[in-house]
Amino acid sequence: DVQLVESGGGSVQAGGSLRLSCEASGYTYSLWCMGWFRRAPGKGREEVARIDNTGRTNYAEFVKGRFTISNDNAKNTLYLQMNTLDPEDSAMYYCALARYCGLLGPASSSTYWGQGTQVTVS
Repeated sequence: DVQLVESGGGSVQAGGSLRLSCEASGYTYSLWCMGWFRRAPGKGREEVARIDNTGRTNYAEFVKGRFTISNDNAKNTLYLQMNTLDPEDSAMYYCALARYCGLLGPASSSTYWGQGTQVTVS
């Protein structure tokens, strides 16, 4: 079974930084697309950033220039470096994995999800 385990969340003051990690296991395909999503209280799950097996990345407008998504294939780990954090970034952050980027997201039954890690910015 595919498992995604996030870590690295926590509480930080505005302007600070955090790095989230997502360790993946049980996925055997060479094609993949992974991303970070977040959900704040009272809001829907929104995409933050994504990366595919070619290294192509895409970011939501509200994080461009502040967040960086990356991966370490040797460690099967996805990262999200978050800088210049704002209270608006407070949310539960989820790691997601799909075989193709077109299948990545809350509307797809083909997306695997982690349990989430909480980020609180004050």
